[in-house]
Amino acid sequence: MALRWLTEDQQLIWRNYLELGTRLQVAMNRQLQARCGLSLADYEVLVALSERGPVRVLGLAAALGWEQSRVSHQLRRMRDRDLLERRDSTEDRRGATVEITVAGREALASAAPDHVALVRSVLFDEMTPAQLRGFDEVIVAALERLGD
Repeated sequence: MALRWLTEDQQLIWRNYLELGTRLQVAMNRQLQARCGLSLADYEVLVALSERGPVRVLGLAAALGWEQSRVSHQLRRMRDRDLLERRDSTEDRRGATVEITVAGREALASAAPDHVALVRSVLFDEMTPAQLRGFDEVIVAALERLGD
């Protein structure tokens, strides 16, 4: 198979996409740290737990797309700050479940409005309905090509 380079336009779009992802993550992390004392990783875990309820650690890792070691370290740091609770499974001695605590729910409730406002202002406020649909179509198609 012959190597196909990106066209000039594709290369520009690709670089812009990478820069957007990096700069948006930096902005979200800074905002969360400054306003709530949470990291973006803390926020992602709290959102996942608030949406799923108690979940096995491996299930959380899969939902976040993280390696198990990253999840384990993140959960330990968050448990030390009382944002979540970890319980050994009664069914499987090797497994454990995690659940958001009251303090975790309060931290998430405090962080969410500003987080949503940032995402909305950066990505969505200036989009037309047609741009929004096109943006979603591109993302969904790429995710489908990546598979599980």
